[in-house]
Amino acid sequence: MSNEKLSSPQLSRRRLLQVGAISMGGLILSTWIPSAAARSKAGDALAQVRNPGQNFEGFGAFVQIATDGRVRVVSSKIEMGQGIQTGIAMMVAEELEIGMDQVEIQEAPPDNQRYIDPLLHMQGTGGSFSTRSTWEPLRRAGATARMMLIQAAALKWQIAPAQCHAKNGQVFGPQGQVAGYGELAEAAAQLPIPTDVPLKNIADFTLLGKPVQRLDTPHKVNGQAKFTIDLQVPDMLIASTLTCPVLSGKLRAVDEGQARQIPGVRDIIKLDNAVAVTATNFWACQQALKALRIEWDYGEYADADSSELNKRLQDATRRDGVIAKNRGDIKAALKSANQSFEAAYEQPLLSHSPLEPMGCVAHVTADGCELWVGSQAPVFAQAGVSKITGLPVEKITLHNQLIGGAFGRRLESDFIFQAADIARHVSYPIKLIWSREEDMTHDYYRPHYIDKIQVALDEKGLPQGWEHSITGGSVFANFFGQLPPDNVDPDAVEIAVTPIYKLPSLLVRFIREDPKIVQISWLRGVGPLRSTFALESFIDELAHNAQIDPVEYRANLIEEPRTLAVLRKAAELVDWHKPLPLGRGRGIAVSSVFGSHIATVVELQMEDKHCIRITRLLSVIDCGFVNNPTSVQSQIEGGTLFGLSSTLFNEISLKDGQVEQKNFNNYRVVRMSDVPSVEVHLMPSLETPGGVGEAGAVPAAAALCNALYAATNVRIRRLPLSRFGYYTI
Repeated sequence: MSNEKLSSPQLSRRRLLQVGAISMGGLILSTWIPSAAARSKAGDALAQVRNPGQNFEGFGAFVQIATDGRVRVVSSKIEMGQGIQTGIAMMVAEELEIGMDQVEIQEAPPDNQRYIDPLLHMQGTGGSFSTRSTWEPLRRAGATARMMLIQAAALKWQIAPAQCHAKNGQVFGPQGQVAGYGELAEAAAQLPIPTDVPLKNIADFTLLGKPVQRLDTPHKVNGQAKFTIDLQVPDMLIASTLTCPVLSGKLRAVDEGQARQIPGVRDIIKLDNAVAVTATNFWACQQALKALRIEWDYGEYADADSSELNKRLQDATRRDGVIAKNRGDIKAALKSANQSFEAAYEQPLLSHSPLEPMGCVAHVTADGCELWVGSQAPVFAQAGVSKITGLPVEKITLHNQLIGGAFGRRLESDFIFQAADIARHVSYPIKLIWSREEDMTHDYYRPHYIDKIQVALDEKGLPQGWEHSITGGSVFANFFGQLPPDNVDPDAVEIAVTPIYKLPSLLVRFIREDPKIVQISWLRGVGPLRSTFALESFIDELAHNAQIDPVEYRANLIEEPRTLAVLRKAAELVDWHKPLPLGRGRGIAVSSVFGSHIATVVELQMEDKHCIRITRLLSVIDCGFVNNPTSVQSQIEGGTLFGLSSTLFNEISLKDGQVEQKNFNNYRVVRMSDVPSVEVHLMPSLETPGGVGEAGAVPAAAALCNALYAATNVRIRRLPLSRFGYYTI
């Protein structure tokens, strides 16, 4: 996740050819067409792609057509509730001229050469990159396959391809000739791959841009959809674990006597920092784990707690850190300022806590390892399991599965490694299922942060100089093993280094302070989730300080027309300038993030000093061209509620080195009774699609806290609100 990636680079055609030949293998042969020399280098990959088995003929790594006319789209993006596989199918179907009922989805195997995401720089799903990175390549894959099928039909009928057209999975000739894609597939696959494939104009779309039911919905509704937790493999037993509750801890000893008396228990496996039980069912595993008498060596973090973590973070804010952005002269701006203003915003450790706890089916033999698991980063998982088992990477087979929620958690592979470690000790396949308590207390948490902002203001109260220091852990370094050469975490400073507001002088510092007693990783919303709370809370404070309406204050400073447009539309839709009764408040926050532009408004009513009733939620988004309005709306709704959960309730705390929150009784999520429906307004646009999976979460915190200030004149700078006694009805 380098700076290049985060800026969504526009690659030249020459660069696309290079990426196609070197990195993308078969996929690019049907999208960004490589040269003849590059094709020879990709020969082996092409041969494999063109022989996918089961009577399918291949048109690149993503599109395969069966002899009966079925079209298989191989998805390099895993489905975890965001609807991306339906979006991918729509892109291919639009250009291939087929209906959605003719498409089936297959998850891609780990293959960084063929399925690398050019924006993520790895095969993975996350960062709201999926639609952005597949928008052109997958449409081009469909268009390439369509052109090759038309050419095959033209050769069959001895006419020019220009005399033919395709529709509904068939090619039509000028004199009533008709041939289905299935009967043309074998001949088409033998043709040279065309080098200049035009794509449809947006005005000609018949599928994209229309509300489409998700492909996975029917099976999820009727129970046919299978997640990792549902899988059954012959001779498989269930496994569950107790891992040392302190990160630095190790297993010292265990008394297995009582546990082995539990009916159904098969094996008890001692790992370096955990004990695993295999049994015929999950209940037996859990009962056996409770019966174990375990002695842990808690290690160096045995006495650590949240107060110690917070003190270290506060102390770190006094360091200089590294400069992430320096424009203008901040010292001169502060010296000549009519007035200055400063504030600090604190945000806690957060857990992912998806609906489906971590789990993995694993079978290890002398000849190989087979895994069935939902992973956002399958190549990383495959490589790690290779190290654990001692087997070569090519002997590790990973079948990616539907995911019951992830929010970034399944970018990590620790639970997959644990499953493989258990499986190598037994002769049968195991399905590892973590309990909710194990899942919540052994998460990779979103780090805690402190954002300090100091601003130089002119006589109108408008910013002339802006200094922003960000102190917290580096998710980037923990995930990739090191920081970029400039020692700046690009995720931590995102939004801060490219603010949507006109700031003549800007200085941004990053101060790394990892919370060493817990593991950290990406969370839905990533860097912008944290940065936007600080920035949009602070800009709201500046507006009130200047006695200028918060919408007008923002509008005076926003330079990007699309960002300004969502701000204005949101204000219009809620009658922003209409006064509210005493005890009610309205707050707004706006952001340009993941290639999209979004504004969120929260209206609330105070039932008493700390009791909040949220009365209205509205989000306006310009995400470029809207692939599937139904999917975009659901993502913004879900993202908004996700952001409100963390704002209102969520915080991970530690005592004696152990996470205190163990289940949803003390790590609350927003309930239906807490909030009204989320109103979503989609701005019409013909721009390239932006990301939406995380965009809804980003402005929610600031919008809510700004509304609270409008209603009570109390400014909250530390999350969550429940820390100060606030609750919802």
